[in-house]
Amino acid sequence: MSDGRSTDDELWQMGRDLARSKGAMSKTKIRKAARGMPCQVRLPGCNGGGETTVLAYYLLAGYCGTGLKLDDDVFGAWACSNCHDRIAGLVNCGLPRVKLRLAHAEGILRTQMARKA
Repeated sequence: MSDGRSTDDELWQMGRDLARSKGAMSKTKIRKAARGMPCQVRLPGCNGGGETTVLAYYLLAGYCGTGLKLDDDVFGAWACSNCHDRIAGLVNCGLPRVKLRLAHAEGILRTQMARKA
């Protein structure tokens, strides 16, 4: 794009790259706290979470990428391993990308509500 923002395809690829790069970011308190929590993304095939739960970051144009730091408390959803693999594009579940992104965004809202409870 001419305005310097990433396209949806570029964001999708960034998500896949981020999901595949183990240990790329230092563990934060909220990432550690995700383990053992119930999945908040809830896609078909969800295993419910628990020990497989991770903090799944939402890639939002203008708020992620080189030189930008995500606010861990705002842009992450507790996601089980199955849901994380689907929203990161590692597994094709047959859902359109827009539905995956919506489920992820709703998971972020549920995560925020659960953390405040």
